[in-house]
Amino acid sequence: MSTEELQQEQQFVSLVHERLDRLREEAEAAVQGAVGQTGNGRQARVERDVAVIEHSATLAALDAADTGLVFGRIDQRDGVTYHIGRAGIRRDDAERTPLLIDWRARVARPFYLATGFEPMGLRRRRHITTQGRIVTALHDEIMDLNDTTRTGYESHDADEVLLAALNSARTGRMADIVSTIQAEQDRIIRAPQRGVLVVEGGPGTGKTAVALHRAAYLLYAHREQLAKRAVLIVGPNPAFLGYIGEVLPSLGETGVLLATVGELFPGVHATGTDTPAAAAVKGRAEMAGVLAEAVRDRQQVPEKGEPIVIPHDDGELVIDWDMAVEARHKARETGLPHNLALPTFAFRIIDDLTTQLADRIGADPYGGPNFLGPDDIALLGKAIAASADVHAAILSLWPPLTPQEFLADYLEDPAHLDGDDAELIRRAEGAAWTAADVPLLDEAAELLGEDDSAARAAAEAERERRIAYAQGVLDVSYASRTYEFEDKEEVDKEASEVLAAHDIIDAERFAERHEEADHRSAAERAAADRTWAFGHIIVDEAQELSAMAWRLLMRRIPTRSMTLVGDPAQTGDIAGCGSWHEILEPYVGDRWEHSRLGVNYRTPAEIMELAAAARRATYPGFRPPRSVRSTGVGPWTERADEGGLARSVLAAVARETPREGRLAVIAPRELHGELAALGGGPVDLTRPVVLLDPRQAKGLEFDSVIVVEPALFGDSDLYVALTRATQRLGLVHTGELPAALGPTA
Repeated sequence: MSTEELQQEQQFVSLVHERLDRLREEAEAAVQGAVGQTGNGRQARVERDVAVIEHSATLAALDAADTGLVFGRIDQRDGVTYHIGRAGIRRDDAERTPLLIDWRARVARPFYLATGFEPMGLRRRRHITTQGRIVTALHDEIMDLNDTTRTGYESHDADEVLLAALNSARTGRMADIVSTIQAEQDRIIRAPQRGVLVVEGGPGTGKTAVALHRAAYLLYAHREQLAKRAVLIVGPNPAFLGYIGEVLPSLGETGVLLATVGELFPGVHATGTDTPAAAAVKGRAEMAGVLAEAVRDRQQVPEKGEPIVIPHDDGELVIDWDMAVEARHKARETGLPHNLALPTFAFRIIDDLTTQLADRIGADPYGGPNFLGPDDIALLGKAIAASADVHAAILSLWPPLTPQEFLADYLEDPAHLDGDDAELIRRAEGAAWTAADVPLLDEAAELLGEDDSAARAAAEAERERRIAYAQGVLDVSYASRTYEFEDKEEVDKEASEVLAAHDIIDAERFAERHEEADHRSAAERAAADRTWAFGHIIVDEAQELSAMAWRLLMRRIPTRSMTLVGDPAQTGDIAGCGSWHEILEPYVGDRWEHSRLGVNYRTPAEIMELAAAARRATYPGFRPPRSVRSTGVGPWTERADEGGLARSVLAAVARETPREGRLAVIAPRELHGELAALGGGPVDLTRPVVLLDPRQAKGLEFDSVIVVEPALFGDSDLYVALTRATQRLGLVHTGELPAALGPTA
């Protein structure tokens, strides 16, 4: 085997890294230069901060791309050669010619799509394996069968690089697949941004990896648009978000918000838990109507014959049933949310009370016209509007509400639900918010609206304060110049020759220059703003989301530019929709595209055969994704010995924990206390052994998996648990195994 090719690639990789190091030094110098910029004006501060942010982002992207920077090469029939990598890097020459092609660039597509049947103009495709900055292996695929040139790095197994990646030990963090993207995955990654794209696939088909690489591709292809609006990636739980958290940075993308649905209401941390039944009730689409009725319940009127009597210097004021009903009708007629309709209700009540008082004190005892004029009546109205007692009466009928206040009150005494459902979701006073509460809070925020008049008034007052301060600064500047001269003639002469601050700027513009600018990234601003409209949303495990969660997400994406990733066969949450039509029909009708991934890259054939058998026990026509590899090692089963379940599980863990890689014990939640020796608290996927329930295991993968008491799992949860392993699977049980799993015993 020729070493010349290996040496040439090593020289090229070294050259690319030398250029990367120079770019990093330039970025570091730019950051330091920006930090050291002088100037205290608003414009100078803004330019300095923006420069720091931009150069720091560049530096972060360069640092992230360092590992495995170069991973491929394509040789075209016309003699042109391109090296493919995690970032695009240009030579430091006058033409700025490409040195390394970004994997997302159009010219890189043949690296992922070319085949011997359709070579796409390629003569050869090369995979380059590196460890750090050292080239450790080359793998060449001949695309042009008429080309007789050989390098000695050809292999008869075209999947050698892919299989090496699949068989590598897991680290507890998802790695990018940028060097091994398959053709079916590439087509989805580069699909147009517009509309809703559904990506369906069974376990191990790479749905999540495809979704993340699609996010990176869209940010590359639509940088200007998406950098302003940000991309939101929604995952099923915090452990999953931690698992995928390093993928996009490794691809040079950091401007993405990763969140669970329970984290999408600013200021609320959903630390509580619901029973599955309670979460299902909270997730129903009908809850939108239930909450709307509950809001209307807070818009009250006095009982007939029991008016609200308000003391007043000129006699009592009375709000009766007729007056309040009419005012409520006018307020509701505006179509505004509850809090924003309050002024209409209040103004109508105040007008009616003003008329009531004017009729009483201005009435002619002999039946003549009211002797109060318009100005007199206006003064009466102002006095009534300023009355604390009047305000208290109005707010008792139409109280301003926050989403948190309203929902907490509602859940303590649920209405408009049948008795069983009401009891399921009843919440104790002061209880922690749950993930299922967050879509309800978002719905409440829409129904209530936010009266920002006070905030706008405060902002205007602050603006006036700044202008007054700026005027004072300008006045002092003018006075200090006048003080330097003994008479007005000298002042006027000097002023005609030299412009002062007050000659070129007024107080308002001067104040604007000193306003604090918001230098947060788009993702940071989006995380703090409930009404933020994202440029694109990606939802993983989309089949698990409830109807109310979808209402929340659709408010965040008015353009409906979305990628939904999931597998209805893995729907485990009874609140989940499970059907793409059920999810999307209310929002886009049938205007969505569907793609399916049919190849299982994670699960060996021996394990997938068992998982499919378990699934077919309930769904006889079930067809699993096709596994690309076989390990020759079948799943094992073990009945717990007399020492008990925990002892048997611990013994199996000691035996099965790989020297490299990760092992997961997946057990029903009710057994976690018994298995506490395996760990507790927040899930840390970087530990050699981790204890999970099947919901926590969704989307994750491990070298080895031990499933505990499979007979206690639901159908979907069992299917999920059985398909997490990349190498070995074992089952530990005390009672009888489900019939479909029996043959492995």
